[in-house]
Amino acid sequence: METVNSWTGGFQSNVTVRAGSSAISGWTVTWSWPGSQTISQLWGGLLAGSGSAVSVRNESWNGTLGASASTTFGFLGNGTAATPTLTCSAS
Repeated sequence: METVNSWTGGFQSNVTVRAGSSAISGWTVTWSWPGSQTISQLWGGLLAGSGSAVSVRNESWNGTLGASASTTFGFLGNGTAATPTLTCSAS
């Protein structure tokens, strides 16, 4: 996760998902916010979860990644920018 812009009360971040040595046909990225951050707008993924727990899974058009390929999703967040620890699972 990379914060690309921030302002009082909000921020914009991008998350890059990269396949390892094998191709994948779907991905999900999860994390928990350290504070009261929330996502107000998301692109390049489908948002699930509520409160501090966030889960973003691939769209139909960006889920299949060849070996070592990557895709990026982004979002606008409310609150102070944070870089939590992300967990990525693939299928």
